[in-house]
Amino acid sequence: MIDASAPRAARSGLRALTLAVAAFACGAAIASPPQRDDCDAPAFARTLHPVPADAPVHAARAHWLNRHLIRWPGAAPATDTRFRLYHAANATLDVRAGRPVAGFDRALDAVPHTAALPAPLAARFAFVDPGATLTIDADDAMLASLHRGQLLLVHEDARGHVLDATALQVAGAFDDLYASAVDAPVLGAVLDTDATRFHLWAPSAQAVALCLYPDADAGAGPLAALERDAATGAWHGRLPGDHGGDGYLYLVDVFVPGTGIVRNRVTDPYSVALDADSRRSIVLDLDAPALKPEGWDTHAVPTLGPTTNMVAYELHVRDFSRDDQRVPEAQRGRYTAFEAQDSHGVRHLRRLRAAGVTDVHLLPVFDLATVPETGCITPEVPDAAPDSTAQQAAVMAVAARDCFNWGYDPLHFNVPEGSYASDAADPAARILEFRRMVQALHGLGLRVGMDVVYNHTSASGQHPQSVLDRIVPGYYHRLDADGRVETSTCCDNTATEHAMMARLMIDSAALWVRHYRIDSFRFDLMGHQPRDAMRALQARVDAEAGRPVPLMGEGWNFGEVAGDARFVQATQARLGGTGIATFSDRARDAVRGGGPSDRGDALRGQRGWIHGHDDDALLRRQADLVRVGLAGTLRDYRMTMHDGVERPLSAIDYAGQPAGYAAAPGEVVNYVENHDNHTLFDVGVLRLPDDADSTARVHAQVLALATTAFSQGIAYLHAGVELMRSKSLDRNSYDSGDWFNRIDWSGDTHGFGHGLPPAPDNAADWPQLQPLLADAARIRPPREAVMQARDMSLDLLRIRASTPLFRLERADDVQARLRFPGSGADSDPRLVAGHLDGRGLDDAGFRDVLYAINVADEARTLDAPELAGRGWRLHPVHLAADAADPRPRDASRIDDEAGRFTVPPRTALVFVVP
Repeated sequence: MIDASAPRAARSGLRALTLAVAAFACGAAIASPPQRDDCDAPAFARTLHPVPADAPVHAARAHWLNRHLIRWPGAAPATDTRFRLYHAANATLDVRAGRPVAGFDRALDAVPHTAALPAPLAARFAFVDPGATLTIDADDAMLASLHRGQLLLVHEDARGHVLDATALQVAGAFDDLYASAVDAPVLGAVLDTDATRFHLWAPSAQAVALCLYPDADAGAGPLAALERDAATGAWHGRLPGDHGGDGYLYLVDVFVPGTGIVRNRVTDPYSVALDADSRRSIVLDLDAPALKPEGWDTHAVPTLGPTTNMVAYELHVRDFSRDDQRVPEAQRGRYTAFEAQDSHGVRHLRRLRAAGVTDVHLLPVFDLATVPETGCITPEVPDAAPDSTAQQAAVMAVAARDCFNWGYDPLHFNVPEGSYASDAADPAARILEFRRMVQALHGLGLRVGMDVVYNHTSASGQHPQSVLDRIVPGYYHRLDADGRVETSTCCDNTATEHAMMARLMIDSAALWVRHYRIDSFRFDLMGHQPRDAMRALQARVDAEAGRPVPLMGEGWNFGEVAGDARFVQATQARLGGTGIATFSDRARDAVRGGGPSDRGDALRGQRGWIHGHDDDALLRRQADLVRVGLAGTLRDYRMTMHDGVERPLSAIDYAGQPAGYAAAPGEVVNYVENHDNHTLFDVGVLRLPDDADSTARVHAQVLALATTAFSQGIAYLHAGVELMRSKSLDRNSYDSGDWFNRIDWSGDTHGFGHGLPPAPDNAADWPQLQPLLADAARIRPPREAVMQARDMSLDLLRIRASTPLFRLERADDVQARLRFPGSGADSDPRLVAGHLDGRGLDDAGFRDVLYAINVADEARTLDAPELAGRGWRLHPVHLAADAADPRPRDASRIDDEAGRFTVPPRTALVFVVP
């Protein structure tokens, strides 16, 4: 290891170090050692040794299974042919069909392997098609050297002429050769008492050097060489003294398929701090007192109790305050807006907390790739007709340069996003202000959850915003059969089934818990991650926090990993018994109608249970799925269906899947709206009767939210759903700017009729949307309707919070205590009721609870003689003088002796026995 500088006071007089050039086992050396000029060159990459200009590029069809074994799908040994592994340290291989291989430094025989694979290896690579399984007889040092250059596997005839050739996918080899890296010391930059240490995992690199930038506005200081640890494949360097606040980048010399040996200048994937627009990593100690708000270490974190107590509120940092005139202008759209105690937004959060919301779940707040941290612009949106294309044209013209994005485009996983900070150029500001936001929310009694995206990165390959793939090409991402990066998630899929990508994910989540006191996580597209990795992450974050940290995520089953094709996934069907929750689409789709991918005529035709349609058979199926959601989507819960047959929920069909899948209520997230797809209000615009007035829209909104409030499991609300939030019919507002994503907490303005939604995701549906937006003057709800919806929604949350009967922890308690009176073959599909038995439950608050949701346009009566004579009355929330909805008090009826309950039209209410 080379000490590259003296302590800070002496650094100005240092000369740049001369890097020792290492000779590799295959006989090649670095022709151009890293230079200080490489740290400040305009280009982020320099090709040191290009592949031969006219040499063919070979797809990576073969897989390293471990350090010695290779599988080449479709290839087969034959008489008078052989397989050979060719290596060139300087990327000089020229492999053409019908010719001998040229430009190699070494060739190793790849001998057919006839024994059965060990069971774990066979299971891991079951997705790889049959073919030749080959073994490479070399020691670990030789193998490590081979992987630091260009490798091609070649099938040759007896003369040594090429029959076929392939590159190789490296993950199996690296996970075996460098297995100890998973438990190796911390990666990244670490400040010790007398030195600053740097650690980077780059097993295929030929050399790694450190560029250090003591002055943010100046070029690099002395260059430092890092040394490679053979056991882990990590590179390490030690600089004497405290380098806190210095910028740094790595120079990584590595083979890049199709390009050659490249010197990549790249940030640290384990960065904990960055400068503006992520140009450089910054050395900081997150435990430094200067980075902590007053009282940070000792402030109280709100407790939750059982996971089923959670009512999460999904919120975007910029949406929260961008248009709140009570927030000081400099704080709007920033972390510190959460400290503005008299703002509309904070006052609204207090209302939500008082009603029962427990957690604020923030849309991505890690370092994003798509929002400029300096110089982002706000589009000039014209004052145009409510169905005009002009607004979206103005927004989309600058979408790549504006200040808004949902943020599902990670650049660095461990650093807060700088565009939400007061000064993105000050690396400390975003850290301190993020912590102030968390502390402010905790002070409101709200826990803080984070939406995390470990299933993809914003880029791969040699893209400027590719970090991982420019350090270890081909390892961190999931590849298809030809070695191309899979993109089923939307972007460049990561491979958390690979040991060091799993480690990065787990280390990252632990960092947010430890240093930012994050209380829970929502995982984007969690089904693309292995169940085992998620269980390991759960154990790690619980240990870091010293308490349970709830995990939830999208357990959708699709893409190249679908059906456990590559590993047992963290999907709805596979997480039962883990305590990790998934979002349930069962009741969601029944309530909203259709599905999130509806297009064209289906947008209006696929009506949901709350929309007043007359398809009796569909209503009965939808009512059953609503009950599935109310019962926590529990796989073993039994109930009588609309055909009169009692079944477990797992025996009910939902789009070819079991409707019930969870083993415990805490493994299900119930919702009817989140950031994805149309808002609930906009779905209502599309699917309610054409003559629906504002009152009808309020009632539809509240009926839908009642299915969430009354369901067993975790309740999840999208910010503004209680305010009938509209995105002007935008189905996918991830990059639709502030204009289409705005929220007005005061209710003075409403988002419907802000123009036709952006063309990229909506233009095909404009013919269906335009007439509705043209009628915005009639459809857009007035402020009094918005406030009524808000207050009725909050009353539902108060009812949920009033008794643990809505929040049972165990599946057997749900089975024992929840019944659905009025269900079965003779049921009224427009009236769903649930009875909760509170006897013997500590702190139940009520001996009995009976909730009812009537979606009919007229009053409906529930006959439940088995509940007669118990002393039923309305829930106290309905009887309160300030109850938001007078209809339960004024129009419901109880015949206690007969067990008969009359529910007003389009009403959700609750009866109780004290």
